[in-house]
Amino acid sequence: MVRFEAANGGTIFLDEIAELSPEIQVSLLRVLQEREFERLGGNRTIKTDVRVIAATNKDLRREVREGRFRMDLFYRLNVFPIHVPPLRERESDIAMLVDYFVARDIGPNRKKISHIEKGSLSAIQQHSWPGNIRELQNVIECCVILADSEVLRVDPSMLIQEPPSSVSMLPATAFATDRKGSNRSRAARHAWQGFGPSGAAARPRDARHNA
Repeated sequence: MVRFEAANGGTIFLDEIAELSPEIQVSLLRVLQEREFERLGGNRTIKTDVRVIAATNKDLRREVREGRFRMDLFYRLNVFPIHVPPLRERESDIAMLVDYFVARDIGPNRKKISHIEKGSLSAIQQHSWPGNIRELQNVIECCVILADSEVLRVDPSMLIQEPPSSVSMLPATAFATDRKGSNRSRAARHAWQGFGPSGAAARPRDARHNA
């Protein structure tokens, strides 16, 4: 719960919320419900005022029915659910995401890339992306490493056609809880700005700082 103490007065992002152990679920429920916690081994109650954004690619209602996720925690998180369609349904976002990932990767790899080849962009826009955003991120990172000119090209062999059996095909869902009841309008305003120049993906430093 150290992160909740550090994020006091701000925002904390909890990814893959469905993977929390039963013990952590109990602790998280207390923080959300009572706005307080105790450090491990401590005996002092610490108050916290944090807006929580949680994400998962699993069906939490099914997780609740099958006993893997607490019903009370689900309803406490489900204040403002935001359904994010899978990448295959957001073709118009792909070029923007490619620009973001290229800009992020060219610095560490000491490359200069001005644009992506038109045929490569068309190929990735038509791809079904069974691995969703993470697959796109990995493909672009590999392409940047292999790039030998200012034009980024995507080898068709990099585009996996069928997902491994263990990969979930479900879209992601984010849940935003209110802090002092004042953040619903803000969550609604940014509901479809997860990516792009003004979206959450363009603000990794802020997210890490607040988490």
